[in-house]
Amino acid sequence: MSQQRKPKSPGRGERHSAAWGKRLSMLLLLLIAESAFAPWASGKPAGKFAPDLAPIAARAHHGATENETVKVIVQYKQVPQATEEGRVQRLGARLNHRLHSVKGIALTIPVNALPALEADPDVVSVSVDHPMKGLDDLSDVATGVPSAWNAGYNGAGIGVAVIDSGINDSHPDLKDSTESTSRVVYHQDFTGTANSNSSGAMYDLYGHGTHVAGIIGGNGRLSGGNYTGVAPAVNLVDLRVLDLNGSGSDSNVIAAIEQAIALQSTYNIRVINLSLGRGIFVSYTQDPLCQAVESAWKAGIVVVVAAGNYGRVSVNGSNGFGTITAPGNDPYVLTVGAMKSNGSSSPAAETLASYSSKGPTTYDHVVKPDVVAPGNDIVSLSAPGATLEADYPAELVTGNDGNNDYFTLSGTSMATPVVAGAVALLLQQNSALTPDQVKARLMKSTYKQFPTSTNAFVPHLLQTFTSFYDMLSLGSGLLDMQNAVTNTDLAPATVGAALSPSLVYNQPPGPPGTPAPLGPPGTVSLVYGNGSIAAGSVVWGTSVVWGTSVVWGTNVVGTSVVWGTSLPWNNNLLSAFSVVWGSSTGTGTQATSVVWGAAVSTTDGAFSDAGDDEQ
Repeated sequence: MSQQRKPKSPGRGERHSAAWGKRLSMLLLLLIAESAFAPWASGKPAGKFAPDLAPIAARAHHGATENETVKVIVQYKQVPQATEEGRVQRLGARLNHRLHSVKGIALTIPVNALPALEADPDVVSVSVDHPMKGLDDLSDVATGVPSAWNAGYNGAGIGVAVIDSGINDSHPDLKDSTESTSRVVYHQDFTGTANSNSSGAMYDLYGHGTHVAGIIGGNGRLSGGNYTGVAPAVNLVDLRVLDLNGSGSDSNVIAAIEQAIALQSTYNIRVINLSLGRGIFVSYTQDPLCQAVESAWKAGIVVVVAAGNYGRVSVNGSNGFGTITAPGNDPYVLTVGAMKSNGSSSPAAETLASYSSKGPTTYDHVVKPDVVAPGNDIVSLSAPGATLEADYPAELVTGNDGNNDYFTLSGTSMATPVVAGAVALLLQQNSALTPDQVKARLMKSTYKQFPTSTNAFVPHLLQTFTSFYDMLSLGSGLLDMQNAVTNTDLAPATVGAALSPSLVYNQPPGPPGTPAPLGPPGTVSLVYGNGSIAAGSVVWGTSVVWGTSVVWGTNVVGTSVVWGTSLPWNNNLLSAFSVVWGSSTGTGTQATSVVWGAAVSTTDGAFSDAGDDEQ
């Protein structure tokens, strides 16, 4: 990461997308958004089928041809064995992945065979194997990372699994102190399209994963230290799930997560970085991708996930609220939004990147993101010959050797590895910390002094965007490693102790016998815990040390009720209120709003990195 901004390239008025590799106009973005936030009637599966699979399954009775297939993830009551695999193969299905962590298998199956699959008594649920995309300096100083370095922490001995498009391990910035051995200690491809040169020299055909790896652990060798990653001595485990176009699938990612868990003790994998995401189709409790990240979390691995890059999308006046992508919607994981430095190393100069996705999450209304970190105009490692570098040569940055060793990208994809590297530093400081203790400490120690709102004009979009500094945009605040490494507070080690809270909209009191609202009608209350974690076991609402005002700031939350007209998502004078929370007391209205039952997706089922520069 850079401690000085690279000069803008001539004519660089438009910023590329790190995931799609396309320049997006606002018109195209809004056209996609209209599809992205098209509501479903209900957030519950139709029988065993997820909502977005049900209309496909209906074609089995109305016009599907024998050759029409669909990729699905099938979850069973127990881990499927040869008997279950044999049954689906007799239906004409092809096995793509065994996914034991979610008791499932990934298949390509004829649409005509879906009714038989639903009729199988051992099948619990069937969901689409969704396409997946990557989400896309001054950063080190702004986040207090040099304080951790000065205290002797550089990530040595910690393994970070980068689940992305691969890592070009020939880059000198990824070598160890002898400059002879790569710190990329393991490669595995899950796409089936890996380059024949599996040594890693051209293992990243897209360029996204190498950039992410450099933010986590580049040592700055070819830049005189200017573009040093957060944890420059960390070991990297390369699990490739995105192809040369930055595309993958749920099952690729789930299989990679399972492999990270399997390799945990071999490479001391304590962190997983997921700079990728896709739309939300069901509750996190039913989503196999979310179940997989929870498996890693419960195995003792901190999972750091991008929030998404749809904060500029305002469907029916939503102002970008309700646009968090999966698996960043899961309350266990550490979800990261993006900030921009504005040419300064001071945290006070950091402002929200208007493209950074905002909560609450679809269906479950979880408060996300959890933290924010620098993500705009981040200079990190290039992968020569990869798709992004070939498509956007103006973004290449010359190293001390005169070669194009670095590359500039923006997005929550870039903010996520900043936090993943910070997690590695904390775990080097205290290897006994559990994932929940790491998450709680990072959230409590964030920088929280921000204005109520800021405006940013984006020239190539000819539009000004207003960012509000509330808990659904900012989370708990900006990563601050100076505070984190000096903090000694320990949250409980219990799995789920740092579960992100959810929100409930308080309706008027119902008939006798119905639960009383948590707060005054028309306000929004924080709810701690979930079906498996009791509210009293979650640190945010019950402890003086970890109370809500300490974590999210006194200007954002009260003791029990989150309300007030200063918060844009809780102001009934704004159109965002009716879109985010529903404009009437009926569940039908709520079901048609962005987050109360809307399927957050794009036309291809995957969110992109819309990380455009703000100037």
